[in-house]
Amino acid sequence: MQRLEAGLRLGDRYVLQERIASGGMADVWSGLDDVLQRLVAVKVMRADPENEEIFAERFRDEALHSAALMHTNITTVFDYGEDDHLTYLVMELVAGQPLSAVIREQGALTPEVVRSVLAQAALALGTAHEAGVVHRDVKPANILVREDGVVKLTDFGIARAMDAIGHTRVGEMLGTPNYISPEQAVGEQATGASDLYALGVVAHEMLTGTRPFDRGTPIATALSHVNEPPPPLGDDVPVDLRAVIDTLLEKDPTKRPANAHDVAALLGVASAELTGLDLDLAAGVPSGYVGTPLTPITPLTPVKAAPPAGERAPVDEPTVAARREDLLD
Repeated sequence: MQRLEAGLRLGDRYVLQERIASGGMADVWSGLDDVLQRLVAVKVMRADPENEEIFAERFRDEALHSAALMHTNITTVFDYGEDDHLTYLVMELVAGQPLSAVIREQGALTPEVVRSVLAQAALALGTAHEAGVVHRDVKPANILVREDGVVKLTDFGIARAMDAIGHTRVGEMLGTPNYISPEQAVGEQATGASDLYALGVVAHEMLTGTRPFDRGTPIATALSHVNEPPPPLGDDVPVDLRAVIDTLLEKDPTKRPANAHDVAALLGVASAELTGLDLDLAAGVPSGYVGTPLTPITPLTPVKAAPPAGERAPVDEPTVAARREDLLD
């Protein structure tokens, strides 16, 4: 197996330049596609002999799920390949930062910025759900913010088709404890409504600068989603934005918005943006949305540029696989 380093060429086409992020099962590198002469992001699966087969299955699923989702607010997948036992995924290189880095550097964000990020992420989830794909790991680290304010949902590594069985080991629950839905925390299957709950947690964190559910350990944090309400939001949060976040954070998934497109509409996406979408597919329950015109979302102000060349981006919390029996004790 070749060693991952700058200058390594994969698929006789993609030349790695610098590592820009690390996650639970892969590293992401900036690279050059020397056939089309464009910069790309190359996600390379990290070697793990004990979990190689299941990681490879999830990696292939990510390629299939992501390649099928074409939307402004979802990172575009260009290619998938294997080279000398290295499995890799080639995507668009987003000029910006993960939302996690934005929150870490800037703290609480303004309601206008939160509304914009939340609405764009909801549009991305609406497209995924309409295609029958549940993300299952919505969190700030998986939401990229471009310098012009455009939001990109990324990392469908543990996504699952709604009509398929996911790749999990016995007793395993996938997700990140700080953003996991109550139903996932007790071992139930994730749905589109689970992604919406996670989006609500992200919105709460954007407004306060801190994670609303963080109890020190993965198990305690996951259970807090089941048993505890989120901390109250400040009085400066507009009533309509507060109402959307409150309904996203409902413990009962049937009490959350019917689908992600409804969330985008409530946040101010004009009804024209939703024309032709099958709203009823998103969460498996009736929509109720009637297309009332709403004002456009406010553009996000630019964020700081990506880290300088040679400087690795901070590693965000990994996706955690916890045992269900531990959660239920």
